[in-house]
Amino acid sequence: MTHNGEETAAARRPQIQEVTELRLPPDGPRPQAHRGDPSTPPGEHAPGGPHGGTTPPGLPQDVGTPPGADAPDLPHDRSQAILEAAKQIGALLKRAGHPFALAGSVAVYAHGGSRYLQHDADFCVLPGDADAVAATLREAGLPVRTPPEDWLLKTTCQGQNVDIIFALAHEPVTRDMLERAHVLPVDSVLMPVLCPTDLIRSLISAFSEHYCDFGAVLPVARAVREKVDWDVIRDTCGDQPMPAAFLFLLERLDVIAPREQRT
Repeated sequence: MTHNGEETAAARRPQIQEVTELRLPPDGPRPQAHRGDPSTPPGEHAPGGPHGGTTPPGLPQDVGTPPGADAPDLPHDRSQAILEAAKQIGALLKRAGHPFALAGSVAVYAHGGSRYLQHDADFCVLPGDADAVAATLREAGLPVRTPPEDWLLKTTCQGQNVDIIFALAHEPVTRDMLERAHVLPVDSVLMPVLCPTDLIRSLISAFSEHYCDFGAVLPVARAVREKVDWDVIRDTCGDQPMPAAFLFLLERLDVIAPREQRT
């Protein structure tokens, strides 16, 4: 046994020596830049940032992130970019005299909801005004794209996506809907914002067997629940299976009172 072990050890020594003599090529991977590292120019992220290979928000910083490495972009950085895009588009539409209303997560923020914005800015316009709105955006130097969906146009502002919507939850945007909008400040710019009832109705009416993300809409409902006419919500979309299930969930979580208990 001892003799065989000695032969095995001797056979392994050259292999160990070869491994210890390995060297990275001159153009091999560079170490990740750290805060204050002069190799990373100001305003640039270290390799893997801001979203690739970094610790997801909410996890301890020492999980998967080397000490001192650049942290991922904070949520409010992206949110501020979306707000700036919404302000510029809103100002353009106001100056051109187009009837419109802010929608989506930025509208929730304007009504006092979370400032954590992750996706894009949304604006509602009348279907008959879509071409005129597109012309206004192009005159301002913004690109306008027509996606396969036939209920919106898309543009880009401040590096952020902006949706120009003329149908919400498969129903055309109406003049009555825009007239119900509240004029609210979005940071420093006043603009019409969908009223909370229309906002919630547009979100839960979109639920279906193929898209039913209650978790995304639940915090919105919590944020604006006191401003929503829930009887209108029940009357207009409460007989549909997925919206009805969401309303039931809101009742069980004590976000809203059951209909029979409302005065």
